[in-house]
Amino acid sequence: MADFTLVIGNKNYSSWSLRGWLMARIAGIEFEELVIPLDLPETQPAIRKHSPSGRLPVLLHRGLAIWESLAIGEYLNDLKPEAGLWPAAAAARAHARSISCEILAGFAELRANMPMNIRASYPGKGMTSAVRADISRITGLWRDCRKRFAGAAPKDEGFLFGGFSAADAMYAPVVTRLRTYGVAVDSDTDAYCKAVLAWPAMKEWIDAAKNEPWLIQAYELP
Repeated sequence: MADFTLVIGNKNYSSWSLRGWLMARIAGIEFEELVIPLDLPETQPAIRKHSPSGRLPVLLHRGLAIWESLAIGEYLNDLKPEAGLWPAAAAARAHARSISCEILAGFAELRANMPMNIRASYPGKGMTSAVRADISRITGLWRDCRKRFAGAAPKDEGFLFGGFSAADAMYAPVVTRLRTYGVAVDSDTDAYCKAVLAWPAMKEWIDAAKNEPWLIQAYELP
């Protein structure tokens, strides 16, 4: 039995669960996965059994509950510093944490108008001027990271800081949204999105999301 249990929501819809799950995969830990379907009468009581905040994801480890995706990443980084959750260089690491905190707290218009729905295709839907501004800020961050930090990494695999890191995990749900809503992007952004979608753990999550039985009508656009 694994030391770790990761409690998550539906893989098709739960962007924060995706972030925490990717953190665990970067760390390379063995973990049991417990999926609690969202938006059902029994959802909140089931989550409250594991998560003090009543939200997902939550990582359970030897009597501890670590909730919030970024906190999960930091906890796993403390346990597995060799895994590369954060860039090795101090300047890159500080920048990675800064942009991760920005996605943690911001981009409300994108979240509200383009909810994560991996198996859907809604080209042209959800785009407002405020959403466009959010996307412009995010893709600008990505290009800046690639230009300033990726080339200086020990190995550039196409991600924000070279190798797949916690920062990429934090922005992975945005990558799925750009695909779901058919958002046109520049060639550098498109290359980054393709790298994220091709990362083996990301492909595993997407395949599972497409095969889930649950449907949340609020995230299924007309």
